[in-house]
Amino acid sequence: MSSLKPVRGTHDLWGEDILKHLHIVQTARRVSLSYACQEIATPVFEFTHVFSRTLGDASDIVNKEMYTFPDKGHDELTLRPEGTAGIARAFISNGLAQHIPLKLFYQGPMFRYERPQKGRQRQFHQLGVEFIGTASSVADVEVISLAETLLKELKIKNYQLEVNSIGDKESRQIFRDKLVGYLEKYKADLSEDSQLRLNVNPMRILDSKNQKDQEILLGAPKLSESLNVESKKFFDEIIEHLEALKISYSVNEKLVRGLDYYCHCVFEFKTSDLGAQDAILAGGRYDGLIELMGGPHTPAVGFAAGIERLALLHNEKIESPRPTHLIPLGESAEKACVELCHQLRQQGLHIDMSYSGNMSKRMKKANKANAKFAVVVGDDELQKGEVTLKDLDNGQQQSLSIVDLPKKLQTLTSNN
Repeated sequence: MSSLKPVRGTHDLWGEDILKHLHIVQTARRVSLSYACQEIATPVFEFTHVFSRTLGDASDIVNKEMYTFPDKGHDELTLRPEGTAGIARAFISNGLAQHIPLKLFYQGPMFRYERPQKGRQRQFHQLGVEFIGTASSVADVEVISLAETLLKELKIKNYQLEVNSIGDKESRQIFRDKLVGYLEKYKADLSEDSQLRLNVNPMRILDSKNQKDQEILLGAPKLSESLNVESKKFFDEIIEHLEALKISYSVNEKLVRGLDYYCHCVFEFKTSDLGAQDAILAGGRYDGLIELMGGPHTPAVGFAAGIERLALLHNEKIESPRPTHLIPLGESAEKACVELCHQLRQQGLHIDMSYSGNMSKRMKKANKANAKFAVVVGDDELQKGEVTLKDLDNGQQQSLSIVDLPKKLQTLTSNN
């Protein structure tokens, strides 16, 4: 048993880690509610084609990273590698088109077979929002605004917003042809990954981290030069709104995002505090995804953020509520404390109880549990209907009626 350990790329959440994780989720849920989002939870596995059709055959996720397996019914299933495709499937399956415009918040575990590193695991956790059914650029700006509000609420600093337009389908095809024509001259000098992408998804080469690729791209045509009038107008509107909201940004023409379903505006919040893995939160518009999956044409925009990465950047200590510790001394007192614990918990108080040991050991357990108060219940005091309440921070104690204990604790804990 001593050799048991979690699978590589997974980790247990407990103690301070789970407190921080829950704080991030609860903060995101609260911020999303302020933007009128509803919460949605989709299954952690779907039919494989939900992801393979939507993420793109050329994506690293589909080619290298998906956890895919046959079930006992011989269906091919995949653990979800990201959240948007599953939500698009849920939108279609549940006939949610009648409810648009629809704002959704989600959170939960995702799975990718990647090389584990700081802030990136094989089972990781994401949160995100999807605004479905609105073609207006205002929806894009609301999503970006929500994302920045979340980072501010989590007191994350030293981040930068990068935005870009990859245009509509017509604009992307024009740019694709120009880019391929340019890169074909340098094909032999491109990295192996970029050579593979050249004829499948050449725009992904813009996001290459290979230094030689980046040198070649210095002379490449610019995406902005291929945008048609409609695409330029849409992106200009977003920039205008961002400036009106005083949201700082920079335009990064090499920002294309890694999934095939994006169009028009894409964005990333980045930081220099995480090393090479600099993206904290990212997203964009995906007007054709739901239609690609067999649903009606439905414009949409959203973002996702890795909770583990947010946790690395969230430096504030999260404290759990301090309990009140009941210490029964004697057989009758122990029976009475079982009922007293239940009564106090019903009133919303955080209550713990020691089960064994002498007075000294039980008091040490109370201190170890970071209890604020200890309630000592002895057999003799119980006959008088009294308990001793001790403040473990300052050592002060008082005797009071057991009947008055709930109200007293309510008053004390509400003031701390």
